[in-house]
Amino acid sequence: MIRRLYTLLLYLLLPLVLLRLLWRSLKAPAYRRRWAERFGIFAAPRGWGGIWVHAVSVGEVQAVLPLIRRLRDDNPALALTVTTTTPTGSARVVEQLGDQVFHVYLPYDLPAALSAFLRRVRPRVLLMVETEVWPNLLHACRRHGVYTLLANARLSDKSARRYARLGSFTRQTFANIDCIAAQAEADAVRFRDLGVAAERVIVTGSIKFDMRIPASLEERVEVLRRDWGGRPVWVAGSTHEGEDELVLFAHHTVLARFPNALLILVPRHPERFERVAGLCKRERLRFARRSRPGDYGEQTQVFLGDTMGELPVLLGSADVAFIGGSLVPTGGHNMLEAAAQGVAVCFGPHVFNFSTISQLLIDEGAAAQVDSDKALGDQVTRWFADASLRAEAGENGRRVVAQNRGALERLLALLPLR
Repeated sequence: MIRRLYTLLLYLLLPLVLLRLLWRSLKAPAYRRRWAERFGIFAAPRGWGGIWVHAVSVGEVQAVLPLIRRLRDDNPALALTVTTTTPTGSARVVEQLGDQVFHVYLPYDLPAALSAFLRRVRPRVLLMVETEVWPNLLHACRRHGVYTLLANARLSDKSARRYARLGSFTRQTFANIDCIAAQAEADAVRFRDLGVAAERVIVTGSIKFDMRIPASLEERVEVLRRDWGGRPVWVAGSTHEGEDELVLFAHHTVLARFPNALLILVPRHPERFERVAGLCKRERLRFARRSRPGDYGEQTQVFLGDTMGELPVLLGSADVAFIGGSLVPTGGHNMLEAAAQGVAVCFGPHVFNFSTISQLLIDEGAAAQVDSDKALGDQVTRWFADASLRAEAGENGRRVVAQNRGALERLLALLPLR
């Protein structure tokens, strides 16, 4: 009964959802395209099936890429469908996987759209990454006999309390998940407290530790480092609205001590590139764009990463990395991409999406947490001034990543591939 009310509410809100897509398309035109896919209407390959992987956006896609590649290597004939929610996530799938997988947007959580999707794709297994829990999606998969696995699952205290308020609706929804592979024991406890049977919740660790740094990436990093010409370089990656200003303020603090320092600023969303360029002008900082080869010079103070898919190489080319979405209450982003490359990492107080990982890095001396733009500037300056301290933090990060690998193998063991 509650799920029916939920479905009715979704249908009533559908006009607002479409208006929101149009509004977002004013800054990111890709939101205006491929609407039919969001209602389960598309042409699927004949006789499709196999495994369906859902990863919301860029971060989730990046996390699940090693798993998808491993599945392709071990099972060349296996049909793989990958869905995303955002255009940036879609672009990353196309860029990294091309025609190795079938890719469309995830349909809205509407019974008709989901039924249309399942009739076309006919998956045997659905692997959802991190926090994707949609009541009608899970109900439809149970009805069609699709095995569901919530991978790399995390659940914060705040989210758990919100789910708990929904009582039986939450219990019924989670009852439709066949297996939950939790990142940490704390996440597993929260899922069990919400009524998920203990035997269906397994702690596998985070697959984000299982990233591998390809030789091609290391080569590109070395090229960029030569371009920097020995300057002290720090990168602010995946920054959000309201955070870029704070990062630029911090850079003024750094420049006061290291006048030749370079900041690589990489906004999370491409529709914000122009606004961030405007902020650099407002702060009277000399900047160059990654998208305009030849702009960079010795006088450049800010290097704007206004291209897609290059954050890993930009992170690796720096001496210090600040991970965005953490000085504003967004929840943070993956700090392991920098740590795995031996780069000293810092982040703000809002890292609830990475609470276990961030605390582990802090405890192991691989990261520093700051609470303001002034503290950020001071931390970057401190690491620039002490190369041994910076190198120690970087090596600690590399060690933490290496020691915590293995979640990928544990997750693969949970997939019913035969």
